[in-house]
Amino acid sequence: MKKLLVYSTGFLLVMFFCTTYAFAHTPLCSCYDNGDGTVTCEGGFSDGSSAAGISMTVKDKSGKAIIEGKMNEDSEFTFKKPKGDYKVVFDAGPGHVVEVPGSEITE
Repeated sequence: MKKLLVYSTGFLLVMFFCTTYAFAHTPLCSCYDNGDGTVTCEGGFSDGSSAAGISMTVKDKSGKAIIEGKMNEDSEFTFKKPKGDYKVVFDAGPGHVVEVPGSEITE
């Protein structure tokens, strides 16, 4: 009975830490129209990590990159708002990509 309790407790602890690790680094990115012809995106991770240096790409409706850059030291990326349909791509690597359609970016 004692062994069962030890194994059960160990199993639960391993599952807890694996689950915490799996969800500890979700990418977050939101963008807003500054009202002056520019758009600012703010990024980060669910565990509070900075997004400084993360690759940012603005793509037109055909998927062609029209603006490329990186998040600054404040985890922000500002760019001139393109005409027509576009989307912003926050790319922190496989499984850590966030796409924000231009139609969802408002003041």
